[in-house]
Amino acid sequence: MSAERRDFVDLVALMHRLRSPGGCPWDAEQTHRSLRPYLLEEACEVLDAIDDGSDADLRDELGDLLLQVVFHAELAAERGAFTIGDVIAGLSAKLVRRHPHVFAETEVSSSADVERNWSAIKRAEREEAGVRAPSAIDGLPRALPALARAHRMGEKAANVGFDWDCAAGVRDKIDEELAEVDLALAGGDSAALEEEIGDLLFAVASFARLNAIQAESALTGALAKFDTRFRRLERHLSETGQSMRGLAAADLEALWQSLKKRA
Repeated sequence: MSAERRDFVDLVALMHRLRSPGGCPWDAEQTHRSLRPYLLEEACEVLDAIDDGSDADLRDELGDLLLQVVFHAELAAERGAFTIGDVIAGLSAKLVRRHPHVFAETEVSSSADVERNWSAIKRAEREEAGVRAPSAIDGLPRALPALARAHRMGEKAANVGFDWDCAAGVRDKIDEELAEVDLALAGGDSAALEEEIGDLLFAVASFARLNAIQAESALTGALAKFDTRFRRLERHLSETGQSMRGLAAADLEALWQSLKKRA
């Protein structure tokens, strides 16, 4: 047995020990539902480690995420539903099945071909499983952040030929949606305004996708930039004995623009 396989077996055994009588009371109390927020949190911490470019943090956070997978599999095994071995076997079979260009005779010329084949194979799998008339946009988690979901939904629709001809068309759509936002705002209809802002955000996400940009990542970067600049503004005001509420809007904007230019 390889060292990696032995380590994994030990990890599964450790999780079983924690859940067994005489183990950890906290671990013994957990359910799939109670662990749900931890799974989301650990996945987000992996993303933070990737964004930070820290291999050490990425190693640790991947470990924490793996713990969640092993934990949920242990809970399922206790119910007699499936084991971690079933999870791994199912994943391995899926990878082989969805990569016929590697493990069979299918030929591809680009990553776009791979994505189209992947989507077609997934649809066929659902049909074989008895899911009737599956939609091309099935399979997106409801808990996925909205901008990321908008990107993936656009990709899935594009895989079956439903897409903009070019990014310029979406840019015009953004202007159209902005005009509709203005109309809803002028009409004082908050429900209509919310709907039109949603349409605008979807159009922006589509524009990003057609320019090979992840809207979710773009917004994350913008928020990080705002975080840095806002904290810089707070420090400056504290050092100079001023307050945001004590400054006129024009003066605050001028200060913001000045601080933006600093490294």
